[in-house]
Formats: sequence, C-alpha cells, structure tokens
Amino acid sequence: MFAKLVDKFNSLYLVKNYRKILPFVRPYLGRALLALLITIPIGGMDAVIAWSLKPYMDVVMIQQQSGYTAYLPLLIIVFSLLQSLLNYLATYMNTWVGQKIGMDIKMVLFDKLMKYHAAFFDRRNSGDILFRFNSDVDLACSGLLSNLKLFTTRFFSSLSLIAVLFYNSWQLAVVAVVILLVALYPLTTVRRKIKTLMDKTVFSSAAVITNYNETFSGNRIISSYNLYEYQGNKFRKTLRAVFHFGMKMVQRTGMMSPMMHFIVSLGIAGVIWFGSYLIVHQQMTAGNFVSFITALIMLYNPIKAIGNSFNQVQMSLMAIERVFDLLETRPAIMSKPGAVKLNQVKNEINYKDVCFEYNKGHPVLKHINLKIKVGETIAFVGNSGGGKTTLVNLLPRFYDLTSGAITIDGVDIRDMELESLRDKIAIVFQDNFLFSGTILDNILLGRTDVPQQQIDEAIKHACLEEFIKSLDQGLNTQIGERGVLLSGGQKQRIAIARAFIKNAPIVILDEATSALDNKSEAVVQQAIDNLMQDRTVFIIAHRLSTVKNADKIVVVNYGELVEMGTHEELLAKENSIYGSLYTTQLK
Repeated sequence: MFAKLVDKFNSLYLVKNYRKILPFVRPYLGRALLALLITIPIGGMDAVIAWSLKPYMDVVMIQQQSGYTAYLPLLIIVFSLLQSLLNYLATYMNTWVGQKIGMDIKMVLFDKLMKYHAAFFDRRNSGDILFRFNSDVDLACSGLLSNLKLFTTRFFSSLSLIAVLFYNSWQLAVVAVVILLVALYPLTTVRRKIKTLMDKTVFSSAAVITNYNETFSGNRIISSYNLYEYQGNKFRKTLRAVFHFGMKMVQRTGMMSPMMHFIVSLGIAGVIWFGSYLIVHQQMTAGNFVSFITALIMLYNPIKAIGNSFNQVQMSLMAIERVFDLLETRPAIMSKPGAVKLNQVKNEINYKDVCFEYNKGHPVLKHINLKIKVGETIAFVGNSGGGKTTLVNLLPRFYDLTSGAITIDGVDIRDMELESLRDKIAIVFQDNFLFSGTILDNILLGRTDVPQQQIDEAIKHACLEEFIKSLDQGLNTQIGERGVLLSGGQKQRIAIARAFIKNAPIVILDEATSALDNKSEAVVQQAIDNLMQDRTVFIIAHRLSTVKNADKIVVVNYGELVEMGTHEELLAKENSIYGSLYTTQLK
C-alpha cells in the first residue's frame, strides 16, 4: 500500500542523496537506527486493541462468558503504557540525532560561507544567507526526522492493522486496501504542485529576515530621516508576499486532506455495507466485524490527515536539496592543487596587463601595468568609482582578475596558497568591522600567542594608550555589536593596532582617514605613519594632502592609469590631472 509513497520518496531524491547524507548520519547511525527500530513496536501495538475486540465480542458479548478475556483490559493498559514510553524515547532520540546532524551541517556550511569570495556576498542579502545557511538546515534535519518517525510509525502501524484486517476477513480487507491506495494517490502530485511555489516562498521569507536586519543596523538612519512609514510599507509589502504564497500553497495542496477524508469515508461506508452482508450470510462473526471496523478506523484516521504531514516532508526534502546545493558548491576563489606557500616578499609586486570586470562586458580595470618595489609607498587617487579600490582588492584575491596577472617576486598570486598570501597583507578599511566583544578581542582577532609586550607596543604605535587608560575596564571594555560604543577615530586606531599585531609586510590603507574630523584624522594619521614604517604600502585616498609623501602617486580614471609620479613631478607636469585635483582641494 505504501508503494506510492516509496516511489515518491525516490522521486524526491531521498534515495539518490543518501550518499551525501551518510557522512553526517554515520557518527550517530546507531542512535538513528535505534530510533527507527523503536517505531516498529510503537506502530505494531496499535493492532492490539483492534485484535482484542474479536474475542471480547465473541466470548463476552455473544457467549456471555469471561474466561481469558478478563485479562484483555489489563493487556491493553500494559501495551498502551509501553507504547507511550517507547514513543517518548523515539521522539527524544530523533530530536537528539536531528540536532546533532543539524549542528554538523551548519558548521560545514559556516566554514564554507566564510571562504566564499566577495562577489558571493555582493549579490546576496543577509536574509537569503541566514535562511539558506541556517533555517533550511533546521527544516531539513528536524523536520525530516520528526516526520520520518511519524511515517515509519504509521507504516508499521498500518502493516499490523492490515494483518488484523486479513485475519478477520480477507474479502473486506481487499476492499479496504484498494480504497486506501486510491486515497493515497493524490500524494504523488504534491512535489509538482509546490516546487516552484516553494522557491518563491523561501525568497519572500528571506526578505522578511533582511527587513529585520536592515532595521537593526540602520535604526539611526530610520530615526533621523523619519523613515518609519517608508520602512513599514516595505515590510508590509514583504509580509503580503509571504501571505500570498502561503495561500497559494493552500490552494494547491489544501484539497488533498479533504479529498482523502472523503475517499476514506466512502471506504468505511462500503466496508460496513459489505460486512453487514457477510454477517447476515454467516460468513463472519460479529466479533470479526467489530475487530475489523476498529482496525479499519485506526488505519484510516491517520491517513485522512497524512496530506498535511506529507507536505511538510516535501518541504524538508526540498530544503535538503538546497542544503546539498550549497555543500556541493565550491568557492570560486581558493588555493589550487600544488599551490606554493608565500613565505616572504623580497623584491616587487607586479601588475601585468590586468583587466577586471564585475559584470561581463562592463570593464572596471583596463590593461593595468604597474610595478611596486618592496618598501615603497604607492598612492592611488582619481575620480570616485574609477577602480582604485578594485585595483588593490585584487591583490589579496577578494576577486580574481579577468585577464592578465599579478605577481609577487615573479610568482602569480593565483599559484600561491591563499591563506599564506593573505597572511602577508594587512588592511585598514574606511569603515572597519569590529566584532562584538572587548577591545582586546578585536585587536588580537583570536590569536593567543601574542606576548603582552607586543600588545603594548601595538597600542602605543596605534595611539590608543590614552584612550585605553581612560576606560575603567581598559582593554577588557565591551564595545557592543559592530563597535557601536566607539567613535570613528577609535575604531580606526583599533584596526591599526590589529594590523600591527599581524605585522604583515604589505599594508593596504583604503581611505582610512576620509570619514574622520580633522582632530581624529591627525591622531589616526600619526598611527598610520607608524604602521607604514618598513612596509610596502598601498594607499587609496581622496584627501590628497595625505599622499604627498608617497614614493609614487598613481592617478586612476575610469579604469585606466592616466598619470604616475611623485607629488612634485605630477604638480610640475603641464595639464596634470593630479595638479588639477590638488589645486581644487586646496581651494
């Protein structure tokens, strides 16, 4: 009778994907199998009540004797108690296994998420990430296992009840089983009906999470611009989409349970009619009939509601597919087999005919050729959106160039171990991300091998001493999520201190002072000057006063290098773009 369900599970890739699931299930296979095995007696005991009614009816009700049937109520109580205990144990073990598998999958996905390249995050919102990397795992693991327990229990319960049916009357049993198969047929259409709709539901649910995240992160913008109505309307629109897709789901699948209920009712009516005929013609006893009807109702009642549970199973299986899509996706930027380790930067960094585009057919960098000697400070200036940040973001391989090559001491960075490459580069951004925790946590970033003397020197060179001393908790002061309790200059100096701790030979300063006031800029600039000592430095700056002392200034306009030289050389050049920019800023 469950052949249709088995075929459906096959079509939903449960069998196809078992090799992918197995590595996550294997550590808990014993408990998982035990949880499933427990469902056999749980389901089988349903038949005890139905079976016991035959002797009770024939002996007590018809013959008006008690005999061994006096023990039947006690037997039912014992079996019900045992069934309840086993049910609790199966639920506990299923939940334990599901939670463990979910934790393992989430850790693998989280490790993968951290290693995705920047373009992956550029094209996705936070709600989509949270839903696909977290909620889908919960739905896939806990939802599938709990429903699997339900279905296996129903399966063995159905087998035992069908055995009771055939024990009492094979003629009625054939009718009942045929009706049962007809009632289960609508389940074979579930996946086709909800597949596209489920994808849209996931998208709209992710948008809800994004709205919450944006409201949390942008609460000050919402308040200062009085965006309550605007943001509220966006959220209402998203909720209406979720409601719309939810109602579409009901339209497409909501009739299954009522339809199954109607078919089952027809089956019960047919069995009562045919059973009455068999009793009248003395082809079965009243006890047989009562036992049969009880078993049939116990078999049919769960079937009437199985449509809703089966929908949940479909959603869990689709979530599994989405999870495995993520697990099978390889990060676009990673170390290639046989990559060489970058131990030190000895001579030069060379951009050779470098081209790059975020979207195909829209070049951002065009045939960049640039050589930077070790120990040089090179500054990039030019129009906003001209490609300055992109140019330096290619060096640590946040993105991979479209064509050309970037080499360090003659070795293409794509042939280097990614971790060793990034280990040699320290970056101070315009808006540095700080993690929730203490100031010390954000300076060390997980390192436990840094001596106190080195920490003190980093704090001193980053001009943080006076600020740290003014705090009651010093370095152990909590800074809040994203460092909301700190000023912009304080955040920048913490970022510079972490760069000192990293002690990388290459430093990238991405407009590190452009968002600061003059007083904060002066302090941060002193910290930056300390950081630049004896290192190869890339500076991106709008304020040209901060790059006058660079060994080489490169003007980048619309993806091309249009000028290059020292501050004095570029000012002396006739019709110099740099000179025009510098004069304009002075005015």
